[in-house]
Amino acid sequence: MIKNTLRTTLILGSLIFAPLGTPLLAQAETTLIDRISAVVDDDIIMETELLERIDTIKAQMRERNTPIPPEDKLKEQVLERMIVESIELQMADRAGIRVDDNATNETIKNIARQNNMTADEFRDALASEGVSYRVLREQIQREMVINQLRQRRVANRIQISDQDITNFLNSELGKTNLAPDYRLGHILIPISQDASSTAKEAAADLADLVYRKLAQGADFAETAVYYSSGQQALEGGDLGWRKAAQLPTLFSDKVLDMTKGDVSEPIRSASGYHIIKVLDVKGGTEHIVAQTKVKHILIKPNEIRSPEDAKSLIDDIRERIISEKDSFDAMAKTYSDDPGSALEGGELGWVSPGMMVPEFEKMMSSTEPGNMSVPFTTQYGWHILRVEERRNQDMSEEFRKNRARTMIQRRKFDEELSTWLRELRQNAYVEIRS
Repeated sequence: MIKNTLRTTLILGSLIFAPLGTPLLAQAETTLIDRISAVVDDDIIMETELLERIDTIKAQMRERNTPIPPEDKLKEQVLERMIVESIELQMADRAGIRVDDNATNETIKNIARQNNMTADEFRDALASEGVSYRVLREQIQREMVINQLRQRRVANRIQISDQDITNFLNSELGKTNLAPDYRLGHILIPISQDASSTAKEAAADLADLVYRKLAQGADFAETAVYYSSGQQALEGGDLGWRKAAQLPTLFSDKVLDMTKGDVSEPIRSASGYHIIKVLDVKGGTEHIVAQTKVKHILIKPNEIRSPEDAKSLIDDIRERIISEKDSFDAMAKTYSDDPGSALEGGELGWVSPGMMVPEFEKMMSSTEPGNMSVPFTTQYGWHILRVEERRNQDMSEEFRKNRARTMIQRRKFDEELSTWLRELRQNAYVEIRS
């Protein structure tokens, strides 16, 4: 049996919305006269399709132990889902949205892997449960098409302002979601409530001694086992991974100003002195990016310039620059087919990883500052580039804003999707016949 049962989660495990399209259960040819259940613009939904979908959804509900609604109510809901699906598929077809076989095959492979199966084992499992592999492929393709349509149309409707981002970053939700996870070590030097002034001084001296040992490189776990009275002392004082918001206020105020490996000075509380160490940090918004300042010249093949001629021209340009007959900037302004950079002497500015096509990025990374590359080709044509400088740039603020934008986008997407689907349904011609 496929993990989590096939009918319930096969498609849901790999895509982001509820099952759509022709049901997975293969159906034998029927001798019954089929009837039209609904006309949807230029499409029709047949009664057998509707009944098959109802059977599939009933099976899913039984497997989840979900009460099945009355037959007429269920039929109404399922037909409505199929109507909306039909509207979306027709719109996707008019928009030219297609899913190729390679993308479909990769999705099916992912489903097989999620069920801990090879492709052949997956086919066998489908057959054993009476599921048509062909029908499965068709349904997956339909779902992928609808997913692409939704991403295009709905995402374009969502507007996120700079103020939206600022408000989110300042909200408790934003602070919690964007905060890093901290793994902390903790040492407690206790002070009893009725401790004498001498005992309090002794505790303060011991806390200072422990701190100085750690500052000089003593192993934190060993020190915690030896000195700490905290609950995790025997675990080396390891508190595990926690968000800053999940830490005691006493700690969180300090932790936010600390980096990995930092040890705090003793922190006084009613229970004694605490010493914390940031053992590790993950997530968060610290983002240092290696950037390259680069210039390039692009020569494109065209109707009158063959690929060979383009290669010859880029070679000649490079030789003129090397022989100092012309400067890189002058050659870029005269010959480069990249209008965005040509007027600036080929200047692309500071380039971060992932901004350029792989061939360009590989050549840029392998060229030392001050040097010019050999000619190389990308999908755009022939290039030469010159690396001016390299730097490590703190992009943390931009990274935080981009993450905030993505989170806001996700939150707004579902709301906007519901509105968009209602509009589609209202503007479509639908005639229900059964």
